[in-house]
Amino acid sequence: MRWDAQQYARFSGDRARPFHDLLARVGATDPGVVVDVGCGTGELTATLARRWPGARVRGIDPSAQMLGRAPADAGVEFSPGTAEGFDATGVDVVVSNAVLQWVPGHRELLRRWAGQLPAGGWLAFQVPSNFEAPSHRLMRELAASAPWRERLAGVLRGAESVDTPAGYLDLLAGEGLVAEVWSTEHLHVLPGEDPVLEWVRGTGLRPVLAALTAGEAEAFTARYAALLREAYPARPYGTPFPFLRTFAVARRG
Repeated sequence: MRWDAQQYARFSGDRARPFHDLLARVGATDPGVVVDVGCGTGELTATLARRWPGARVRGIDPSAQMLGRAPADAGVEFSPGTAEGFDATGVDVVVSNAVLQWVPGHRELLRRWAGQLPAGGWLAFQVPSNFEAPSHRLMRELAASAPWRERLAGVLRGAESVDTPAGYLDLLAGEGLVAEVWSTEHLHVLPGEDPVLEWVRGTGLRPVLAALTAGEAEAFTARYAALLREAYPARPYGTPFPFLRTFAVARRG
């Protein structure tokens, strides 16, 4: 699947809020190496270089389209790479923002990263926990209906994509980390026409669009947009869009 950096950036301010909420709980003072795993376009990674100017800050992402928009003068080393291929050995702060839900084996990945962290190292990640929200439930239900059922079989995942906060706490504490895990529901107010559709078009809808022809995708999104308008009615000030996320910050003592 290709990432559309311009589409993803349409709601950049709202998408950035969880990143800043996550990093506010990281207490590292003078790390030597900081890595943003799944850095996307890199604008948020640049804030890590400003926070820790003495650190070597790296951003890795598998998408050439996203890395192509990364700032060249941010004091960050950007390079292609996957979460699965990342080795946390010697890294003082590992950050992963809204990435691990795309990695089916990320629980084992977290265990590996936890074991590789040096003494005093930090691991901070955030994942969406809204797979039962109308935005995602309606997408799955529509994908399972005619005429898209056959083409979209197995394309979308549900709540199994992420763990519960208690599950992440057990995992991290079980690896010897001191962990803080919490959930927050951000109530975004989205502007414009069909804004929830435009939000998911840049993220969760991508697997569907990648699996369909242009004509099929147009028909699917037209029906899906109508369902979203009903589930998320517009107000005079915009469209309220609740979004539940799970955060985890852990440190090796």
